[in-house]
Amino acid sequence: MMRKSFLIFIAIVAVLPILPTPEFWITLANYIGLYSIVALGLVLLTGVGGLTSFGQAAFVGLGAYATGYLSTQYGLSPWIGLLVGIALTAAVAFLIGALTMRLSGHYLPLGTIAWGLSLYYLFGNMEFLGRYDGLTGIPPISLFGLVLDRGREMYFLIWLVVLIAVIGIQNLLNSRPGRAIRALKGGGVMAEAMGVNTAWMKVVIFVIAALLACVSGWLYAHLQRTVNPTPFGLNAGIEYLFMAVVGGAGHVWGAILGATLLTVLKDQLQFILPKLLGANGNFEIIVFGVMLVLLLQFARDGLWPFISRLFPRRPQAVAPDAAPALPRRTQAPHGVPLLQVDKARKQFGGLVAVNDISFEVKAGEIIGLIGPNGAGKSTMFNLVTGVLPTTSGEIRFRIGDRMERINGLESRQIVRQGIARTFQHVRLIPTMSVLENVAIGAHLRGMHNDVTGIATSIARLNVNEEKALLLEARRQLERVGMGHLLYEEAGNLALGQQRILEIARALCCDPILLLLDEPAAGLRYKEKQALAELLKKLKGEGMSILLVEHDMDFVMNLTDRLVVMEFGTKIAEGLPAEVQQNEAVLEAYLGGIE
Repeated sequence: MMRKSFLIFIAIVAVLPILPTPEFWITLANYIGLYSIVALGLVLLTGVGGLTSFGQAAFVGLGAYATGYLSTQYGLSPWIGLLVGIALTAAVAFLIGALTMRLSGHYLPLGTIAWGLSLYYLFGNMEFLGRYDGLTGIPPISLFGLVLDRGREMYFLIWLVVLIAVIGIQNLLNSRPGRAIRALKGGGVMAEAMGVNTAWMKVVIFVIAALLACVSGWLYAHLQRTVNPTPFGLNAGIEYLFMAVVGGAGHVWGAILGATLLTVLKDQLQFILPKLLGANGNFEIIVFGVMLVLLLQFARDGLWPFISRLFPRRPQAVAPDAAPALPRRTQAPHGVPLLQVDKARKQFGGLVAVNDISFEVKAGEIIGLIGPNGAGKSTMFNLVTGVLPTTSGEIRFRIGDRMERINGLESRQIVRQGIARTFQHVRLIPTMSVLENVAIGAHLRGMHNDVTGIATSIARLNVNEEKALLLEARRQLERVGMGHLLYEEAGNLALGQQRILEIARALCCDPILLLLDEPAAGLRYKEKQALAELLKKLKGEGMSILLVEHDMDFVMNLTDRLVVMEFGTKIAEGLPAEVQQNEAVLEAYLGGIE
C-alpha cells in the first residue's frame, strides 16, 4: 500500500506543472520542495539521530553563495558551482561537526546557534559577496541543452532532487549504518557496546544534513537568480527545524508534510491575519508558536504518524531464507583462561567502588559475579567492557593464543575482540522490530567499513550485506526461542522477552565471552527458569558466560563458580555450594540462609 501511495505521490508531482496550474502555485510548490530537502536532513540529524540543530540555514547559504559567486564573478557553470559548494560545505560541516557534535544536552543546540549566526554575519560582511546587498545576475541552470530559466522548468529539477533525497535517506536508514544511526538517540552506550563509532556516526549524519541543505541553496540561487544573507539567518534555521518537528521529525515523509503545511499556512496567514487584525506584521510567528506548544503537548512525534496509521504496516527489514555466511570466531578450547582481572580498582574521587578485585573466567564456564545492591558488581562489569576506565590494575583477555590487556580500550574495540554484553537496564530501540534490534549486534560483521558503508547503503548497493546480517539476526533469535517474534516492535515485548532479545543481540556479535548484567532482574519465576535453561543451552554450545546477579537462588544451580562482592571488595570465591556456606557471605549477603 505504501508503495502504491509513493507512486501516486510521484504521479501528482509529475502532472502538477503540466496541468493549467497557476504560476503562483508552481512557485509555492518550488519552495515546498526546497524546504523539504533541508527538512529531510533534519529528520536524519534531529529526528533519528537525536542531534538538534538550529543552524541548517547557514549551509543553505553556503550552497547558494558558492554557486552565485563562481557563476557571476568567473562565469563558471552552475554545475561547477554545485560541486564546489558541496566540497566547501562538506569541509566546513566536517570541521564544525567534529567540534559541536561532542556536545550534549542544551549545549549542542546553543552551539548550532553560534555557528549559524557566525556564518550568517560572515555572508553579510564579506565585500566580495556583496555584503548585505548580496549577489545578482546569477545565470539559470542548463540541463541537456534546456535552460531552466522559469519556475515551471525548475520545478522538475527541484522535485527530482527531493525524490532522490527521500529514496537515499530511506535506503540509509534501512541498512547497517542506518540502524547504528537510529541507536544514537538512546545515548550511544548500547551502540558503542555493539561496535559503533558513535562520534564518527554523529559527524557523518551532520555532514549529510549539511550537504542536503547545500543542494537546496544551490537550487534556490538559480531559481531566484539572486542571493543575499536574509534567507540564511537564525529565523530561517528555526523554521526548518519547525517543519521537521511538525511533520514528524523521526519520519522521512514527515519532512515533506511539515514543509508543505508550514509553507502553505505561512502564505495564507500573511494574507489573512493583517486583514483580521487591521495591522501589518509577522503575526504568523505567533500562530506558529501556539502550534508548537500544542504539538509538543499532544503530538510530540509530529503529524505523520497519524497519517501513516491509515496504511497497513509492513516490516521494513525482512529476514531472507538464504544469504552469504558471515565469518565466525573459533571458540577457545574448554578450560583455558579467557578473562583475567588482576587487582582492578575504580575510584570516583574519594569513593572506592571497586577495590583491587581479582578473578578469572575460563572457556566453557558460567561464572557468577554476585553481591547485594551497591556491591560494585555493575561497576566491575563496566570496567571489563570499557564503559568505565580503571583507576589501576589490569584486565586481560585471550586474543588468539595470547592474553592481552584490554583495559584502556573503548567499548567498540573490546567487542571487536570477542566480548559482548547485555545491560542491567534494558537498552533497545522500541520503535524498531525485534529483528532490526538484534541485527545491530552484527554491526562489526558487515562487509563494508564506516566510509564505504554509508555510500553503498544510500545507493542500495548493500543488498548482499543486508541479507547476511538479517539472516544472522534471525538465526540468533531462533537460537534463543524468539523466532516467532521477528517483526514485532521491540517496545511491545514483555520485560523477560526484552532481556532475551538483548542476549540474542549480544550473540549476534559472535562473542567468545558473553557478559550478562543482571539478566534476571524484574523477571517472574517462570521467566527466570526459562532464562536459566537458555544459559545452560548456550553453555552446552561452548559459550563462556560471566553473569552479574544479586539473585542467589537464580545463580546457585546455574553457575560453575561464584565471585562475591560487598562494598567493592571481593569477600569470597569458589563453588556455589562452598560460597553458600561461607561465613562472610552469610553475614554480608545471605542473612543466615542455610
